[in-house]
Amino acid sequence: MEQFDYTLIDWSRAQFALTAMYHWLFVPLTLGITFLIAIMETIYVRTGNEDWKKITKFWMTLFGINFAIGVATGIILEFEFGTNWSNYSWFVGDIFGAPLAIEGIMAFFMESTFIAIMFFGWNKVSKGFHLTATWLTAIGSNLSALWILVANGWMQHPVGMKFNPDTARNEMVNFWEVLFNPNAITKFTHTIYSAYILSAIFVIGISAWYLLKNREVVFAKKSILVAGIFGLIFSVLTIYSGDESAREMAKSQPMKFAAMEGLYYGTTHAPLIAAGVLAPNKTAVEHKKQDFVVNLEIPNMLSYMAFLDANAFVPGIHDLVHGNAERGIISYDEKISRGKIARQALTDYKLAKKEGNQEQIALLGTQFEDRNFLDNYFAYFGYSYFDNPHDIIPNIPICFYSFHIMVALGGHFLILFAVVLFFLYKQRLQKMRWLLWVALWTMPLAYLAQESGWVIAEMGRQPWVIQDLMPTMTAISNIDSNAVMITFALFFITFTALLIAEIKIMTKQIKLGPNQGGH
Repeated sequence: MEQFDYTLIDWSRAQFALTAMYHWLFVPLTLGITFLIAIMETIYVRTGNEDWKKITKFWMTLFGINFAIGVATGIILEFEFGTNWSNYSWFVGDIFGAPLAIEGIMAFFMESTFIAIMFFGWNKVSKGFHLTATWLTAIGSNLSALWILVANGWMQHPVGMKFNPDTARNEMVNFWEVLFNPNAITKFTHTIYSAYILSAIFVIGISAWYLLKNREVVFAKKSILVAGIFGLIFSVLTIYSGDESAREMAKSQPMKFAAMEGLYYGTTHAPLIAAGVLAPNKTAVEHKKQDFVVNLEIPNMLSYMAFLDANAFVPGIHDLVHGNAERGIISYDEKISRGKIARQALTDYKLAKKEGNQEQIALLGTQFEDRNFLDNYFAYFGYSYFDNPHDIIPNIPICFYSFHIMVALGGHFLILFAVVLFFLYKQRLQKMRWLLWVALWTMPLAYLAQESGWVIAEMGRQPWVIQDLMPTMTAISNIDSNAVMITFALFFITFTALLIAEIKIMTKQIKLGPNQGGH
């Protein structure tokens, strides 16, 4: 195997993970609460009830605090592609850069224009125009997220491209294939629906605090009504989109799918592990499907979830690493061998160009136009950087527990919305103090679910930065690892300070309440 600076690789990964996870503490609330605000303002415009205007302005204030602090982490995140991941940016910049550029246009033109009207136009424009600006702010923020998630979905399942051996870059040939990549579509819907759930829980949790304090009762109940219905609808849609996402993952990222279920040996009628504890002191090579300290299985459900067929064969980690000829699964050793052939072809082509050997250039260049070579050899280009197939297995415990934490919390959120709405309808919610406390303490759990979802999405893909084409270790910039360590520490301090500042400012605003804080 080639020699890589793993200190630099690990710290670069850690820095990007730090930035991304802090950034995602701010983004999901922005995506969802804007729609809740738009709904509340719509009710105000249609009814003329000033209570709804007060409600709208209060939640708009909290959104503004969150939005302002979240922008800082997002800008740093995009800069890191150039500073820490320049090889990645070169290899796929033609493809990855396009959706990011569109996202920038969406964010800095559409979103920033209408957000100004939303905050400062209350007494300067008509009700209808202001309401339009509020809805366009919500739509704009979600369109920004679309392009980020299209880019990420392409990394999980690269499509719509062509490799150019002259530049050693992947270049976009079909924009629409990139945009409508099934992985990108399921990632977008599942991510934004779950963000809507977090926003609904945020509104319900703060409203529950007011009810516990016997303050702003009308405001709190109205907010809970809108947020509860909103959250319940998107809880159901999140389950559906998660199911679609898992099915797409089973096709395009079977190793991630096997890892998140702890499935070591493939089987038909594969059961879904609803809950379980992995056996300790086991490596991915030693593990078997039944190696759990304790687990709760749902028979046939994994096969059905993956292929809509309870009889379907679901490949396990062992099948994917060592191959399964009966099922037509190529071993990682074979993929490594094919990847090395593709990489050698590129090396020979570059050498021929350097030497000006036109005959060799023409001969080798045709390989990169040959569909058989592209599908059977270049498709495994990234495997050429490995010698040990077991190095291509992600961290099984992290994937398994992240996935199951996310799913368990999703079930909790669905039940919470239903129960809160039931007691609100029965006009008994304020008396159910235990339920109000549960709603309040569910707020941090919503953030935990969000982060767990991204951990499985990104850690489950490892060691790939682009699935099958580019290992993470080849994507980094050639910089001093000490510089990355120092900036990691600086970012950690800065982001933590921003988070503490946001919590303090929001807490102060919440304590002031809608009568003082919402204006």
